[in-house]
Amino acid sequence: MTDSLLTLNAGSSSIKVALFDAAHPGDDGALPSARWSGQADGLGAGLQARLRVHDAQGQSLLDEPLAGAQASHQGALAALLEWHAHEAASERIAAVGHRIVHGGTDFVAPVRIDGPLLDALAKLEPLAPLHQPHNLAGVRAAMKAFGGVPQVACFDTAFHAVQPEVNRRFALPRALHDAGVRRYGFHGLSYESIVAQFAGLAPALADKRVIVAHLGNGASMCGMAHGRSVATTMTFSPLDGLTMGTRCGSIDAAVVLYLLRARGLSADAVEKLLFRESGLLGLSGVSSDMRALQASAEPAAAEAIAHFAEQVVQHMGLLAGALRGVDAIVFTGGIGENDAALRERVLEDCEWLGVNVDAAANSKRSTGGALRLTTAESPVSAWVLRTDEEAVIARHTSRMLHAG
Repeated sequence: MTDSLLTLNAGSSSIKVALFDAAHPGDDGALPSARWSGQADGLGAGLQARLRVHDAQGQSLLDEPLAGAQASHQGALAALLEWHAHEAASERIAAVGHRIVHGGTDFVAPVRIDGPLLDALAKLEPLAPLHQPHNLAGVRAAMKAFGGVPQVACFDTAFHAVQPEVNRRFALPRALHDAGVRRYGFHGLSYESIVAQFAGLAPALADKRVIVAHLGNGASMCGMAHGRSVATTMTFSPLDGLTMGTRCGSIDAAVVLYLLRARGLSADAVEKLLFRESGLLGLSGVSSDMRALQASAEPAAAEAIAHFAEQVVQHMGLLAGALRGVDAIVFTGGIGENDAALRERVLEDCEWLGVNVDAAANSKRSTGGALRLTTAESPVSAWVLRTDEEAVIARHTSRMLHAG
């Protein structure tokens, strides 16, 4: 019987599961490779949910629609675990690693999960209502499915804990900062995976000033130097920063006061509006999915795309300022990796930064390596790198498992 590690990564509209060997991680910094990986995406109202599983060579093992109860996060997770139990009876799960979006002030490194830890993480659910409940539901489901197996929490916020203090604070009374009202940053596991790939795929970037744009249904950007986070667009919660699928991104706090006082909305209604009814969906009135917007003839769909692209360009300038310059730009995430038109639009508008886009290179599809999007003469290079949060989770989980 083979010992394996399972990783669970529940996002706002998707769940990813992958299986890795439980071997001790090497010290060369390379990320492990999954034996198979599965994803249920399109989860949520109005989306077309689908479950896909691929082997290490990218060959399809399963591809089917999800409907009814299976189109929910809980239903999709159950379907993935059921498929694994049926197809991999000879696999012994030695540990399960979980993506946890919010670690608060206390959790800045991977940690084994127990009851008190679950309770502590549940208290952070109001800070990440689209993610944390699904993250913790995955933990509970894995505990039930694999009784007694170590469960490891890996935090999206941990990568940003090294930021300069000036970039961690809001201009609020210090007592509120000390109570946890601060800039945390998110998508840290994705950014960590990009840093881990630099050495092998684009070694010239490893010690440079790099802006990584993780663009998907949830979207953020991070300015990093020497592989460490300096500043990022998401702050106290995954609501802030860029326009997203259903999230509004940066907004004047007085708008919230206006909605509460003048429009008479409850706090729950405001939360629903900002997290679930805004962003690309709210702007377009069509969909939260960039692919659907690009296929739509509605003028509001084009306006939503333009708004998204403009926000990326503006935040590019903010992060370049935080880094005091920029040497390279990396696109990752579902939109960043696959939407060549959006990338070209952004890069052309970043010409002032020193970006000379190579349209022919940008139109190519990334096959998993580093795809350069700019000319050889471009002062600032731009790239596509495929994020691999699951591999980062597996590496942390393996290290925890072998540490005893």
